[in-house]
Amino acid sequence: MSEKIVVPVLGESITEATVAKWLKKEGDHVEADEPIVELETDKVNLEVPSPIDGVLSEIVSKDGSTVEVGALLGSISQNGSAPSPKQPQVKKEPEIKKENNVVNLETPKKKEVKVEKQKEEDAPLRLTKEVKEPKSPKNLNNSNQVLSPAVRKMVEEKNIDLSRVRGSGKDGRVLKGDLISLMGANPPPSERKAQFGEEERIKMSRLRLTIAKRLKQAQENAALLTTFNEVDMTGIMEMRKENQEDFQSRYGIKLGFMSFFVKACVAALKTFPAVNAEIDGEEIIYKNYYNISFAVGTDKGLVVPVLRNADELSFADIEKNIKVISEKARDGKLTIEDLQGGTFTISNGGVYGSMLSTPILNLPQSGVLGMHNIVERPVVVDGEIKIRPIMYLALSYDHRIIDGKESVSFLKMVKENLEDPRRLFLDI
Repeated sequence: MSEKIVVPVLGESITEATVAKWLKKEGDHVEADEPIVELETDKVNLEVPSPIDGVLSEIVSKDGSTVEVGALLGSISQNGSAPSPKQPQVKKEPEIKKENNVVNLETPKKKEVKVEKQKEEDAPLRLTKEVKEPKSPKNLNNSNQVLSPAVRKMVEEKNIDLSRVRGSGKDGRVLKGDLISLMGANPPPSERKAQFGEEERIKMSRLRLTIAKRLKQAQENAALLTTFNEVDMTGIMEMRKENQEDFQSRYGIKLGFMSFFVKACVAALKTFPAVNAEIDGEEIIYKNYYNISFAVGTDKGLVVPVLRNADELSFADIEKNIKVISEKARDGKLTIEDLQGGTFTISNGGVYGSMLSTPILNLPQSGVLGMHNIVERPVVVDGEIKIRPIMYLALSYDHRIIDGKESVSFLKMVKENLEDPRRLFLDI
């Protein structure tokens, strides 16, 4: 009896996928509900489980194949579950039968002789290495003894390896000119070039293709414009420092920056509903719920999961949900539902060191906030120059439904809420 493995329903508007990799090989034992093949869709990766206990008897769709919903991936055989593990043992049986007892007595002797030889060979190798290793430090010591003060200073400042320098002075003395020549030497070719050649041609993953397609659509289908502002993060940093221990002991999670930004954005979205809206044909759809999408970088590309009903969540709930969703994204366990339904996006490029950028819309949304790194900068406070932790903010928006006054006012309100976090109710 055999059971077919087929491509399951992948989600709304998704009709095909790519076979990313088989987790099992033909002939492997599998258990019911054990993942056996990984599929890559436009949005997420998902694992297809085995329908029954048995043996993976056939793989129809190989790695890299494009398959549609309902297509045959392979089959599981229940009858083949018993003989499969015995197959590797069959090769050993004829050797025993042919060689009988006489050979069995001789075989261990041969193996013992080989082991003894290996042990005898290992010993001199270790001794040889011990003899050779001290040679290089002696050469370095000799070079150090004849270095002039100027050369010694250059070696220390530039961290130069003297073993690579051939001295041109008397008795092999290293001169200043030798070090300058070393600095002008051409570096070796890159390791990737040596390993893969001058160019590499790799097929784009389905997720990367989708990212490229959606970003290009955003540029072509929306009237993109970006407005900027800066935020003094002193208030938030002090509040986090003062309340971190109490917050973590009560809720079991650290108080981060994202909860402040989510709360600040939700407050501004309620005041400026056009930023939380989208265009559908000749109509504007105003969303009276606040699902905040946030960008997460993974090994396979950028994904934007959704924090649902963020206006109804406490600071602790926001931090917990963001942590859970981010871990799912990095582990490749996001579902289609985790990526759908967002109304506004927050992208934090600051974690990678970005000072300033112009984020691109996450269609069909009309606004995206870009966070950046925090840098101490001189600012004027009450007529005095002071050093404050400053973050630049960027709001990209669809100018078709959001006017300049609304966008600037929205970003200004976000700034004010962040600079005076007491406006955002912190339930600790």
